[in-house]
Amino acid sequence: SIWDKFAHTHLRISNDDNGDIACDSYNKVEEDVAILKQLKVTHYRFSISWSRVLPDGTTNYINEAGLNYYHRLVDALIAANIQPHVTLYHWDLPQALQDIGGWENDTIVTKFRDYADFIFDRLGHKVKFWITINEPYNVAMIGHGYGVGAPGISFRPGTLPYIVGHNLLKAHAEAWHIYNDKYRAKQNGIISITINSDWSEPRNPYKQEDYDAAIRAIQFYIGWFAHPVYNGDYNDIMKTVIRERSLAAGLLKSRLPEFTPEEVKRIKGTYDYFGFNYYTTKPTDLAQLTLGVGSIVDLTWLDSGSGWLKVTPFGFRRILNFIKEEYGNPPIIITENGISERGTVDLNDTHRSHYYEKYINQKAINMSQIKYGVDIRGYTAWSLMDNFEWTNGFSERFGFFYVNHSDPNISRVAKKSVSDYSKIITCNGFPHPESGHECLNPVEGKLTPWIVNST
Repeated sequence: SIWDKFAHTHLRISNDDNGDIACDSYNKVEEDVAILKQLKVTHYRFSISWSRVLPDGTTNYINEAGLNYYHRLVDALIAANIQPHVTLYHWDLPQALQDIGGWENDTIVTKFRDYADFIFDRLGHKVKFWITINEPYNVAMIGHGYGVGAPGISFRPGTLPYIVGHNLLKAHAEAWHIYNDKYRAKQNGIISITINSDWSEPRNPYKQEDYDAAIRAIQFYIGWFAHPVYNGDYNDIMKTVIRERSLAAGLLKSRLPEFTPEEVKRIKGTYDYFGFNYYTTKPTDLAQLTLGVGSIVDLTWLDSGSGWLKVTPFGFRRILNFIKEEYGNPPIIITENGISERGTVDLNDTHRSHYYEKYINQKAINMSQIKYGVDIRGYTAWSLMDNFEWTNGFSERFGFFYVNHSDPNISRVAKKSVSDYSKIITCNGFPHPESGHECLNPVEGKLTPWIVNST
């Protein structure tokens, strides 16, 4: 895949790590299902590697051994009473497709539809929860704008991300329609895209220009992909700003592509739930957006093992309410949320337990439901175990289980947060703060129907 090539390019990944082995989950299905059972999850989110099952990206050649791995995993999960939640695309495009233009070439839309059709046909009778594309914003911007992720393109940052984003949206819609039209009636599953976004907090909430800048930042982040899917077409802020800047640069039209009326109809409504990844908040002001400077952080917010991730549970509540108000109160499944550490390994990861408590507790999800009426159907923690964290390799660790790469068996070792998170799952909410065993009152302390875990 493009990440195999990228990770084997010198200086692209911290410590020149690569994902050739990573967690070795391919050979550890039974062990991984066992630690999922230890964690007591009811659902498990994982992704299918497109190039593992279709090496050249098409059905001209099917790698049955690669597909069989997913059969083994799904069967083991179901036997353990854990529902699989499957992502079709988590950034790892087959290199053969990148060689002919990748997401810039609009033929990718048909190829992704055919890939999705193939997976639904082979696995859909066992899987009830689907995600088409994970974090299209990062595919477009990090891979094709900043160039710090695969495929590492940065020479057209003002144009290429919008072309890639346009094709990602059309590809998602085609996958959704093929499931809806061909498989839903007999497989009875649900399918959506997963969108990521930080919350943008006005640096000075009493300054209208800072408030406006924060809204603009959110519309360029979550709104880029959510607005076409939920409301139809790109949002007006994006269309206006990009058009004005394009014309000011001497171009004859906007750098943001336009959907045809038929494409608008094809994309709008292609969701069964709002898949959402959230980690942190960024303070935003007018000067920051105007000058195009990098992210500004609030030094009073708690740190993590990732420079971009500050502990901001209040932002979770606010962005969930934004989704409700902006997109018609769709059912939400939080498909990623978590915190990292780096440096010396300490299995007593109290910072992780603190993070999940504050984010999941009434300051985040429950208060959103009680006070704002946000329709949250599920929650997915990132991640089950420490893994290959993209350009940071193995230097950042998000897992409930430490993965020991110095051990030839690549063993999984439980961190303290395993017991804390498993109590949340057992209660489907929170243990009573005094007893530590009894669960809180269902009305005041429960999450909505199910809790899930992700890697």
